Amino acid sequence: MKSSHTASLIFIVVIVTIDTAGFGLFFPVLPQLISRLIHADISTAARYGGWLAFAYAVMQFAFAALLGNLSDRYGRRPVLLCSLLGFSLDCLFMAFTNDIFWLFVGRAVAGITGASFAVASASIADISTEANRTTYFGYINAAFGLGFIIGPVIGGTLGQFGVRVPFIAASVLSFANLVFGWLFFPESLRPENRRSFEWKRANPLGALRHLRKFPLVKSLIVAVIFISIASHSMESIWAFYTIEKFRWSDQLIGYSLAFIGVLSVIVQMWLVGLLTKYISDRQMAVTGLLCMAAGFMTFAFAGRQWLLFPALLVYITGSIQGTALQSIMSSAMPDNEQGELQGSLGSLMGLTTLIAPPLMTSSFSWFTGSHAPVYFPGISFLVAGILTVVSLLLMMKSFSRKD
Repeated sequence: MKSSHTASLIFIVVIVTIDTAGFGLFFPVLPQLISRLIHADISTAARYGGWLAFAYAVMQFAFAALLGNLSDRYGRRPVLLCSLLGFSLDCLFMAFTNDIFWLFVGRAVAGITGASFAVASASIADISTEANRTTYFGYINAAFGLGFIIGPVIGGTLGQFGVRVPFIAASVLSFANLVFGWLFFPESLRPENRRSFEWKRANPLGALRHLRKFPLVKSLIVAVIFISIASHSMESIWAFYTIEKFRWSDQLIGYSLAFIGVLSVIVQMWLVGLLTKYISDRQMAVTGLLCMAAGFMTFAFAGRQWLLFPALLVYITGSIQGTALQSIMSSAMPDNEQGELQGSLGSLMGLTTLIAPPLMTSSFSWFTGSHAPVYFPGISFLVAGILTVVSLLLMMKSFSRKD
């Protein structure tokens, strides 16, 4: 049985926090940089921003499984350190580019090397036991959320000194993270748990085909896809929805996003650990999806803006389902295939990033435009709620299987 490695857990949490903060540093100034490079207004820059996100997602989908399989063969440490080095060089590259083409190249490179979270998740599986696996996954999910709170705040502050300064800061932060990992992050994958590298399993389709050998994982993956698509409704249309329906200001939207971030950290750092003492992972997953569905439906039909804040509380509480599902699927996989599992999940997240934003923004635009059959700004959240209910039904069917 695996022993608990507190030191390794601390290093993983710190690495994920710093890496995510570095990633979020340049979010506030990316629109201005794109606008300068193409010599156009923010509206035009937004379209380029969408294609930059597309380029990142395509590369993540294509390469996440490869990096996950490499970590199963050579260990988590070298893959994680190479990923951090790639991201550091990419940020430096984007800081000094004067051509939008090279900005696309930079985002593609970031998508290829964006394996830190998947490899960190595999490391958690390496060092955890059945008793603490869910709690440990909650810690790195909290670190991910904390990084996205810290990063944009620092990036917005540094952006006052120049649009390229946050990119340089992100590069420095990522390189410092690399040095930190090099000095203090121990290898978590034992030699006896490593396996040979196979190209047929190192691509997203091959990896997913291999996962079909594990009935519970295979059936849950479909539910995870629907959950991921539904979750994209928040980042895709939250700002548009609150402006359209309730005339929120930029400041209030910013407060709501900070509220989401703080709640996410509290849920993952405290609530997940508390619930593991009283309910099983499966019960936690079901409870989480019920909360998510309730949150989405409240967003969709809210007639008063004050309802959005308790709905956010319910919705963020529902994020316990993601941590529980990570733990359930990790428990169903052999020790020497944890990297492949996390890489496959990373590929799926890249795939849903290609599908979900156009689906959510298009439905919102259709039902709020001048030719809308029915004016309904909450349509995207209704779609998300339905997808969440479908995921719940699929998940409960999976849990009822005996194989």
